[in-house]
Amino acid sequence: MAGDAEHARRAIDAVWRIESPRLIAGLARMTRDVGHAEDLAQDALVRALETWPRDGVPDNPGAWLMATAKRRAIDQFRRAANLERKQEQLAYALGAELALARDDVAAAAADEIGDDLLALMFTCCHPVLGADARIALTLRMLGGLRTDEIARAFLVGEATIQQRVVRAKRTLAESGAGFRVPEGDELPERLASVLEVVYLIFNEGYAATAGDDWLRPDLCFDALRLARTLAALAPREPEAHGLLSLLEIQASRIGARTTADGTPILLLDQDRTRWNRLLTGRGLASLDRALALPKPAGAYTLQAAIAACHARAGRPEDTDWVKIAALYAALAHIAPSPILEVNRAVAIGFAFGPAAGLDVLDDALAGGRLDAYHLAFSVRGDLLARLGGRGVEAHEAFTRAARLTRNERERTLLLARAAAVAT
Repeated sequence: MAGDAEHARRAIDAVWRIESPRLIAGLARMTRDVGHAEDLAQDALVRALETWPRDGVPDNPGAWLMATAKRRAIDQFRRAANLERKQEQLAYALGAELALARDDVAAAAADEIGDDLLALMFTCCHPVLGADARIALTLRMLGGLRTDEIARAFLVGEATIQQRVVRAKRTLAESGAGFRVPEGDELPERLASVLEVVYLIFNEGYAATAGDDWLRPDLCFDALRLARTLAALAPREPEAHGLLSLLEIQASRIGARTTADGTPILLLDQDRTRWNRLLTGRGLASLDRALALPKPAGAYTLQAAIAACHARAGRPEDTDWVKIAALYAALAHIAPSPILEVNRAVAIGFAFGPAAGLDVLDDALAGGRLDAYHLAFSVRGDLLARLGGRGVEAHEAFTRAARLTRNERERTLLLARAAAVAT
């Protein structure tokens, strides 16, 4: 009996991770309230925890959860005296959908589910929310992560994440943001917000800003799953494919980015035979799809093209740095930023020599906007070391970078590089 109960609990956890985005999206379409939709979904989860260990896991667990949540919604509408006028309409609509929410629910509502998921993505990433709130809400609603999992990934307290989620749902409700896919002139800005959230989630997993671990692969693959969903739901948006390409190519290197004990390995020092060729191939195919669409290449597509240059190079010395420098120049034209200039300096330093790269970097540093960005000083240390005869300056740059980073693994690496150039 204990074994059956444990099996049921594991099944519930797996089903929730897979089905919760579709469940919440479908409920949000009906209630027009993301917070209420999640409450209904959680009620269904509680009911599953109560009954599945005793009665067994149903043949179609996702449909069971949806049907249970919709019954709960009908009960709530019936109890609300001020909603009497809407009761029959809502009960009829929900009851009709309940008839579908059995064995053939996926086939009967495939298009609707896709629209609901896309609407949920846009709702969770609405511009009325701050970046932290958008990330937390997206991981909760679309990633299927529990509050404690999100808190652990971002190294903050569970209460902090819970507050962000609660405030985000309240803000959405009070702002009248609605539950819909934006249209017309509103679409590009709203899509950019969705793409940014997925990108930020991946980056936090790929190079953690703080803590003892440089990599958090689970967070990377959560973002990758979201990017795949978005590309499937918005097939005519090149930047959705561009972002997916970028994340797939970057994720292909995860197995080669650290030693067995978690020590970071820089790109040019990685064993490229450990790069995941399946992910690389998928990333290159996604890039082809982005470039084949009629719209001009955007920022994520250009970054994917840069990543593709590294992916296609069998050895570090085979890297086409001149092409990468040109791609960074194109990227700077459409999305200029001081951080981009740091990356462009790296490319120019390899394509045309460290002195040329240092000129670009020092121009970017002159404005003071990079004073707190540790990677700018890490790059400066590397360029100075490659110039030769400037070891003292390189040591100072690496040391400053080590002081600025909040990641312990990265700090250790930077101090080791500082020590190496000082001798």
